[in-house]
Amino acid sequence: STWVFVMTLCWSRHQYAELVRDQKVETWLGCHRRAFEFLGGVPGKLIIDNPKCAITRACFRDPEVQRSYAEVSEGYGFLISPCPPRDPKKKGRVESGVKYIKRGFFPLRDFRSVGDGNRQLKEWILGPAGNRLHGTTRAKPLTQFMEAERHLLKPLPDVAPELATWAKVKLHGNCHVQFEQSLYSAPFSLVRRELWLKATETSVKIFHDLELVAAHPRLRKPGARSTVEEHMPPEAVAYRMQDPQWCLRQATEIGPHCLAVIESLFADRVLDHLRAAQGIVRLAKSFGATRLEAACRRALSFDDPRYRTVKTILEGGLDQQIDEPAPDLDLPDAYRGEGRFCRNIASLLLH
Repeated sequence: STWVFVMTLCWSRHQYAELVRDQKVETWLGCHRRAFEFLGGVPGKLIIDNPKCAITRACFRDPEVQRSYAEVSEGYGFLISPCPPRDPKKKGRVESGVKYIKRGFFPLRDFRSVGDGNRQLKEWILGPAGNRLHGTTRAKPLTQFMEAERHLLKPLPDVAPELATWAKVKLHGNCHVQFEQSLYSAPFSLVRRELWLKATETSVKIFHDLELVAAHPRLRKPGARSTVEEHMPPEAVAYRMQDPQWCLRQATEIGPHCLAVIESLFADRVLDHLRAAQGIVRLAKSFGATRLEAACRRALSFDDPRYRTVKTILEGGLDQQIDEPAPDLDLPDAYRGEGRFCRNIASLLLH
């Protein structure tokens, strides 16, 4: 979808218009900056409708202004005057200007892109639209603006105000907040709390009770994640540090059988056995390295190198049992598979 942002000066009827792809807060603020730069100054008061990107709660007597828009208003020095809700007669003069753009600019035009559309729109405003004889003022809007209204605008500030989007966010259980499909970490002690997020063109800052608690670079790719290790709880940090290489180093110090168990776990490509490997290595703290090595040897002898098997062996004390050798019984040939009339199945299958 495509929308048109329109700003009309009340006295001269000179306009600024821009095609946009969305109605986000940052788009709304960016259109204001480009409009002021196009006009060469800032009007003292802006009469606006009640879009969500500007007015969070429309009210006849006490409307609530979006925090980001309020900051830009203070930076440029203009007053915000929302139109009364459900009262079309009190809307600003921009309404007729919007209709004029729809009827006079868009018909029979082709645009290769939004940029191409905005280039044509600017040429049209400075050309046919700006030099037409306005139906109400009976004067040319561009001439009226240049001769009488331009010098009445407030000068642009030497340093343009920072365009920042403020949003209320909640810190989820994974110690990250979500903003525009990207994730940013914050201290785990604030999990489930509501925080304020300030997003600029290049950075994202997170505040709690007016205190800055996290700062990240701005991410644009959906699903991207910016994580600071200090924000994570201790158990999560430990899990991140105890990677497969750490498990292999610890198993090597315990013994060859423990190393063989860990290697067999990581050789399985079906499941992620990192937690199982960490658990086996940690059993050395409870049972000692010697017993753990013996339990791993016993688990390997049964061809069952798993965390549950090793732990069961240790808890049951099976690692301390002495394996008795198989009895050497003098059995007849018939019981050893060497009977006189027994067929050699393997040879039959080969032939």
